[in-house]
Amino acid sequence: MVNTQIWDLRKYEEDVVKYPKLNEIKETLLNGGLVAIPTETVYGLGANARNEHAVRKIYEAKGRPSDNPLIVHIHQREQLEEFVDGIDERVSKLMDAFWPGPISFILPLKTGYLCKKVTGGLNSIAVRMPSHKIGRALLQYIDEPIAAPSANLSGRPSPTKFDHVFQDLNGKVDGIVNGDQSEEGLESTVLDCTQYPFRIARPGSITTSMIEQVLPGSIQKANYFEKDKPIAPGMKYKHYSPDTPLTIVENLTHKIDNNEKWNDVVFIFPISMKYLLPENAQFIPLCDDEQDIKGANHNLYSVLHSIDSSNDIKHAYIYSFEKKDQSEAIMNRMLKAAGNEVIEGDELWN
Repeated sequence: MVNTQIWDLRKYEEDVVKYPKLNEIKETLLNGGLVAIPTETVYGLGANARNEHAVRKIYEAKGRPSDNPLIVHIHQREQLEEFVDGIDERVSKLMDAFWPGPISFILPLKTGYLCKKVTGGLNSIAVRMPSHKIGRALLQYIDEPIAAPSANLSGRPSPTKFDHVFQDLNGKVDGIVNGDQSEEGLESTVLDCTQYPFRIARPGSITTSMIEQVLPGSIQKANYFEKDKPIAPGMKYKHYSPDTPLTIVENLTHKIDNNEKWNDVVFIFPISMKYLLPENAQFIPLCDDEQDIKGANHNLYSVLHSIDSSNDIKHAYIYSFEKKDQSEAIMNRMLKAAGNEVIEGDELWN
């Protein structure tokens, strides 16, 4: 059991260097400790990417398979020169467009600088430059590449709030930085740039169409709605999962009648569709309406955490968005959270 330190930086967002215990955070990381830090996507569990022992502790704290590669976080592009074996000018153009921000680039690895554990045995490395004010300021102050997967137990919903991290990792990590709720709410887009056309290994808020506005025709097409095809090495069949059983509902067009079987059920739907749901079931708003994908991205993991905190919920049904470019990321996460359990709306009328 580790004595987990809590560092509350919420009042220092505009001037992080004034936080009186900033050096404590830096020394913890430089000395091989684990620190959960906020980013604009989800909270990350950070360790010095050059320290084999520290990175090994990430896998132990999360209960994560050690063949899963980690994303390395940086604060400036000059850091890449130490551990990336050349950057294609097309990749550089995308970095100009989207960094700092919620996209990670898989790049050819230059060996010898980062520890071997961080790559999961691959000859490539995924790198991201976060835009979160507190998270990026910490990276600047520490000035070392920080390996940071999501700060949660492996397989559980990712953490978008301090409370989520505390619930999963208190006593397992050296410290947690409180930096309020993550703005985006879903993990970064991961773009595999070791081939061309590039391939989206994990969809996120930076979509195919956004990338192709910068580099037309640069993305190899993939179908993230395929239920039986993993889209990236090491990604589990069931992931981001609450303990409460979760089912995705497609094409709900008629009102579901009240029935006692709904008493311990929650429906997670857009507010605009609440009129279709049984009044005796519980309701948690996912977003405003069927087009509010950004709101759903922001809320999804908080909702999945909240249903597990209620003893009154035995099953959850969640709304399926129409299949389009903007919904690839959230539907990818929902399918993994639900273990690919999907039903048609009319099955709920029986």
